[in-house]
Formats: sequence, structure tokens, C-alpha cells
Amino acid sequence: MDRIVVGVDGSEPSIEALRWAAVEGQRWDALVEAAIVVTYPVTPVGVLGPMIETAELEANAAAILDGSLRVAFPADPMRSRIHRDVLVGGPAEALCHHAKGADLLVVGSRGRGGFRGLLLGSVSNQCAQHAPCPVVIIRSTHAPSEV
Repeated sequence: MDRIVVGVDGSEPSIEALRWAAVEGQRWDALVEAAIVVTYPVTPVGVLGPMIETAELEANAAAILDGSLRVAFPADPMRSRIHRDVLVGGPAEALCHHAKGADLLVVGSRGRGGFRGLLLGSVSNQCAQHAPCPVVIIRSTHAPSEV
């Protein structure tokens, strides 16, 4: 195994997926790429260009990714071994595209969005169906908090 891609969105399941991928990456001496996806807001007239700076959205996503790495590995040098990627597009589509050539795609079972009560989130479900490589879906060990 040479390359593992893991989808991160800051949610607890994605952080658990990040931890799992890091352990597997170490076990197989594989490159681990933590990827977060930026989806630009769309209105009936198109993408919100001048209202929301794309660089700001990407910087916020990078901050979420870095924060997730700090939560996953608070004092662990493993953090520095993980490559970081900020992707643009729909989450499942971008992750599947980024996983081309990877040996494994790892995602959490539930992310930040979606509907409560579903066994799998829409992104993990789409990745399981469309990824170009095997997919591991990590279920959270914590019950989701009520909103």
C-alpha cells in the first residue's frame, strides 16, 4: 500500500477516520493525504463570486483541516507526516477524483451535514459507490450530539 486518502470535515467521525488512516499509513509505510473539500455557495444566478472570497473559503477549510489534525494528534509527531489537501467541488466527487491512484479512501460515516438517523451520510455512501479504490467507512464511537 502506497497512498491513503482520508476525507476530513472537522466532524468527530472524520477525525476518527483520520486517526484510523494514520495508523494504517504507518503500518503500511504509506503516504496519508488528509483532504478537505470546499464547496462554493451557489445561488439561482450562479456562484457567489464577489460576495464571498474564494481564498477566504479555502483558508477557512485549511484551518478546519489543521484543527482536525491537532485534535486527532494533540502532541503527536504523526501530524507532520500527513499531507494536507484543500479540494474544490462537491465533497464525494472531489474525494473520489482525488483518490484516483490511491490504494484506499477513508471517510467517516457521518459528517457535518445531512439527515439524522441515516446509517451512512450521503458523502460516505456516494464514495462507497463511486470511488476508484477500496473505501473504508469509519463509524463514530460517540453518539451524535443533539442540535
